[in-house]
Amino acid sequence: MNRKPLVLGLTALVLIIVALAVFYFVRATPDVPQRAAHPTPAETTTQRNNDTTGQGQLTRFHSPSIGPRTAPVTIVEFFDPSCEACRAFYPEVKRIMADYPESVRLVLRYVLFHRGSEEVTRILETARRQDLYEPVLEAVLLAQPAWHDDPQVIAAWEAAAAAGLDVERARAEMMDSSIDAVLETDMNDAKAVGIRGTPTFFVNGTELRRLGPAPLRALVEEKIEQVAE
Repeated sequence: MNRKPLVLGLTALVLIIVALAVFYFVRATPDVPQRAAHPTPAETTTQRNNDTTGQGQLTRFHSPSIGPRTAPVTIVEFFDPSCEACRAFYPEVKRIMADYPESVRLVLRYVLFHRGSEEVTRILETARRQDLYEPVLEAVLLAQPAWHDDPQVIAAWEAAAAAGLDVERARAEMMDSSIDAVLETDMNDAKAVGIRGTPTFFVNGTELRRLGPAPLRALVEEKIEQVAE
């Protein structure tokens, strides 16, 4: 007896049964929406901080801030405490804030381009822990010519002490890992934003393209007018 036709017939029958089973299984299974392999643009879009919320690459929650946090206009300055231009600009920034005390605040981001910059930045961060950030900032900027070329920044320490800093406590805390994290984040953000020199200013997210006291004031006043409309 030739069994080959019988085997072929049984095989065909099994294939038909399997096909019908798959067909009815698919029909009976509800459609389940699948999550995209890659997030949508809406999920990945992040602001570069065109507002004053303190998020994004222009400001961070840890960033030192001078002036009312509720101010509708934020000046973000990427600055190096050893930068002579930053020292020259600071009085003008203070005048702008004094002229608009309820409308403007200053957020400082660290960019360490010069010798001694890191140690002085650590002095500033320890001063913040002692609620002495602004007076120590002003003191070290005023004394900058005396420590600018000194790798040990002795005059900066002296100026900070004269402003009230507990130097012993500051030296004990200056290498704390949380300060390391602040400096690393700021340098990474500066790189991401494309900072190539200091000072670099942003006002409510708009970069100051022409550096100078008058253009900075004009940009700030433009933003004040915009938020008042």
